[in-house]
Amino acid sequence: MLAKDILIDGFGRVREEVHAAVGGLAPEVLDARPGEGANSVSWLVWHLTRIQDDHVADAAGTEQVWLTGDWAERFALDLPRGDTGYGHTSAQVARVRVESGDLLLGYHDAVHERTLDYIGGLAAHDFERIVDERWDPPVTLGVRLVSVLSDDLQHVGQAAYVRGLVQGP
Repeated sequence: MLAKDILIDGFGRVREEVHAAVGGLAPEVLDARPGEGANSVSWLVWHLTRIQDDHVADAAGTEQVWLTGDWAERFALDLPRGDTGYGHTSAQVARVRVESGDLLLGYHDAVHERTLDYIGGLAAHDFERIVDERWDPPVTLGVRLVSVLSDDLQHVGQAAYVRGLVQGP
């Protein structure tokens, strides 16, 4: 199995878990926060997808799906257009509200497809390319993609947990 096959499988698992966390929930449940400073399912899935979109687009040298696919307009969030949710305050988290789970899933699926297209075209040597020199040691493409996958898995796990808290038994 090649490294790209492992990453494709990993991102596929994220997609499955995103659908499980979001599927069938009404907007009021998606947007509910189990505590004053807590994140909602909407925010968690939007944020993990924004980070994946941002980081994969940067590594690929392409525009983000958020910007090219009219997702920013469809979500119509009261946030800067390029916002990814990184470092959000509680007030900013509260601004991420959705009209339906389909919106979240549509955006995630579009980013997922872009991610798989990009990874599918990589050769083994591509994973060694430096994509971020601000760190010591500099970050390779392989490390960046594993980092995104790890972040996605953490956030989708949180979304599943929040779903259980706000949906109830």
